[in-house]
Amino acid sequence: MLSQEELALLEAIRTTGSLSRAAAALGKAPSTISHAARQLETRYDALLFDRRRYRLQLTPAGQLLATEAQRLMADMSRLNTRVRQVANGWEDRLTIVTDELLEMATLLPVIADFDKLEAGVGLRFTHEVLGGTWEALREGRADLVVGATNEPPAIPGLRWFELGQMAWTFAVAPRHPLATAPEPLSRDTIRTHRAIVVADTSRGASGRSYGIQGGQSQLAVPSMAAKVRAQAEGLGVGWLPRHRVSGLIERGELVERRTADPREPNTLYVAWRGEHEGRALDWWVERLRQPRLAKRLVDGVPIT
Repeated sequence: MLSQEELALLEAIRTTGSLSRAAAALGKAPSTISHAARQLETRYDALLFDRRRYRLQLTPAGQLLATEAQRLMADMSRLNTRVRQVANGWEDRLTIVTDELLEMATLLPVIADFDKLEAGVGLRFTHEVLGGTWEALREGRADLVVGATNEPPAIPGLRWFELGQMAWTFAVAPRHPLATAPEPLSRDTIRTHRAIVVADTSRGASGRSYGIQGGQSQLAVPSMAAKVRAQAEGLGVGWLPRHRVSGLIERGELVERRTADPREPNTLYVAWRGEHEGRALDWWVERLRQPRLAKRLVDGVPIT
């Protein structure tokens, strides 16, 4: 490992092109710089400086040494910062998994507030669907899950609280046959039309879907946004987040229909493992407990 002075020497020679100018830039005598340069070459048993030309330059070996040494020093500096960070109770990284029902746009202001702490914690956000959200927590792929649906499963050390309840509406495209079918729509009537579902991302269990009738054909899409779009295009039917599609219903791009079996609101949860401690996790948990933020996350952004 090169010292900071040796790194500065290599950089000064690379940028100035002469020993005298490098010495002036470093505030040292030219003889001191020349001696230090030869000591480096002796240590590595390699020609590091090309002295044959008018302009002093680093040889390919010298260039490699300067580049790699600078990278190593930067890595060491980051490592020292991370060690101090963890020693002060902050995690090195926090992985947050949201259920796909939540929209990343609603979390961006929270991330901006967290950045103001200058904690140095790396944040990683991913999303899962239905059972995949709980599975990520169980398998250690998440430090914190937000918006998980269904009752909390049996996970060692699990801690959780309710984020809120998401209300649903059954809606179809204006030109879809169910848009003019007699209400309330029965199960048998709905079953004859294809359902649009967001695919469950759980890996270890059979996928689950909400509001699907036995024997009903399905079109699985990767996100709630895709489901809304598919239903607005008349490709199928299903339940949609009421608040998020209210504007589409008002404009007539979707038609809200009463059903014989209304869907109950879904309770969304925030959960983490009790053995995982850290100031960043604590900060996020406390922030997510705030009623105004919780409501914004559950309601989402109305589609315009």
